[in-house]
Amino acid sequence: MWNVEVSPACIGSGVCAGTAPQHFALGPDDRSRPLAASVEPDEAVLGAAASCPMEAIAVTDAAT
Repeated sequence: MWNVEVSPACIGSGVCAGTAPQHFALGPDDRSRPLAASVEPDEAVLGAAASCPMEAIAVTDAAT
């Protein structure tokens, strides 16, 4: 499992939600939110994190 977090540095560009809509959505404050705090490993999550213009997405291994 991976833990997924979005920091307050998020500017709400929506790139993550466009890249991985099954994992991210924009909230009522127009900032990104992970749809689940823990997810099965998925390359789409890493792609969304890599594409974030603010580097606001952290993906960590839940076991460590």
